[in-house]
Amino acid sequence: MTVPQLPRRDFGLLFAVLLVVAAGNTALQSVLPAIGRALDIPDMLIAIIFSFSAVLWTVSAPFWARQSDVRGRKQLMQVGMAGFAVSTLLCALVILAGLKGLLVPVATFALFAVARSLFGIFGSASNPAAQAYVASRTSEADRTTGLATLSSAFGLGTILGPAVAPLFILPWVGFSGPLFAFALISLIVFVAISRLLPNDSPAERSGTGAAASMPSIGSTNVGAHVTAADRGRGKQLSWKDPRVRPFMVYGFFIGSIQAATGQALGFFIIDRLSQSPADAQPLISITFMAGAAATLLAQWGLIRMLHLTPGTLMRWGAALVAAGVLGIALAPSFHSLVLAYALASLGFGFARPGFTAGASLMVGDGEQGSVAGAITAVNGSCFIFAPAIGIGLYELNPPVPYLLGAAGAAALFAYAWFNRTLHRNWEVATAEQGPDNVH
Repeated sequence: MTVPQLPRRDFGLLFAVLLVVAAGNTALQSVLPAIGRALDIPDMLIAIIFSFSAVLWTVSAPFWARQSDVRGRKQLMQVGMAGFAVSTLLCALVILAGLKGLLVPVATFALFAVARSLFGIFGSASNPAAQAYVASRTSEADRTTGLATLSSAFGLGTILGPAVAPLFILPWVGFSGPLFAFALISLIVFVAISRLLPNDSPAERSGTGAAASMPSIGSTNVGAHVTAADRGRGKQLSWKDPRVRPFMVYGFFIGSIQAATGQALGFFIIDRLSQSPADAQPLISITFMAGAAATLLAQWGLIRMLHLTPGTLMRWGAALVAAGVLGIALAPSFHSLVLAYALASLGFGFARPGFTAGASLMVGDGEQGSVAGAITAVNGSCFIFAPAIGIGLYELNPPVPYLLGAAGAAALFAYAWFNRTLHRNWEVATAEQGPDNVH
């Protein structure tokens, strides 16, 4: 697992940052339905916890991203990992207290929401910093592959999180065990990046990456080179910027579909199979692991093998998500549900690096932190309302969030096909760069 222009050890450290955050969050997501049922906390309140954290993530991510351009990406990754470690440890302590009867359910919910908010505020610093670190050190030809490989940390984390979570559900700590474990792991990663990842001051980054001479293919001046003004450090980039707006729109809606359907999945499995929370936990883990394996197949194998452009990734991603989410709604058995979720996850595995790399390719080196922050904020904003909407629709009728998700993904396929920036102009730009640069 290598990326051109990045030493193996450095990329491994960046990969570990995203891997631990993804695994810890997915482990929490896999056990939270069982925790909610064990503590008699309503399903909707579980979704609200994620929504509250997502609001803080969305607000803080652009700030941390701009700081990464000014202060260095390593420093911001340290902030993010420290925030994740502290938040996860406090969440574990609150859940343990609730399970032991030391806190009533209302107090457990309130304190857990406060502890989780620390992740929303500080944890959002690491993702855009890691993405900007890779983007500023890869050429246009390698950008999609590099960011897809980095994004695969999310897929691998969603395999490892549910897989190892049951191993830490121990007699005394119960369902809080996985959180204690990931708090410790995140502390180890924090120490590793602090000691081993090279410092990256703005002066050291000024000559890296090929983005400085990259054409601004999303602007009205197609083919024009990035100017010195575009390379200014810490420049704020809005999602309304015409260069990246179509990617942000696509990313928000595809992410919202993933958040709404994924948040309801654990409850869907518990209720569809008429299992107790404890008995259903292994089945929930298997389902999440199958989906994550499909995501890795996309990001480690198919994207590299087929040399897909960002536009192609977004179109295929939306189509596969539509088919997979529809399959979940109509699944007659647990095995068919797992296959349908894997198909949807394959689509998400295409879609995420598609809009991420596409937006990154639109801007120069000096704006990589800002565009990474905008993408991170969009990813976070997907969890503000979508989980609550998904749970609300699920309580109305279990298949409804999946039927609506399939319709939404089909609409995104049409958007990715007909939007000029995502399709026609993108293909023209990649053709001008030459076949060797098409990824």
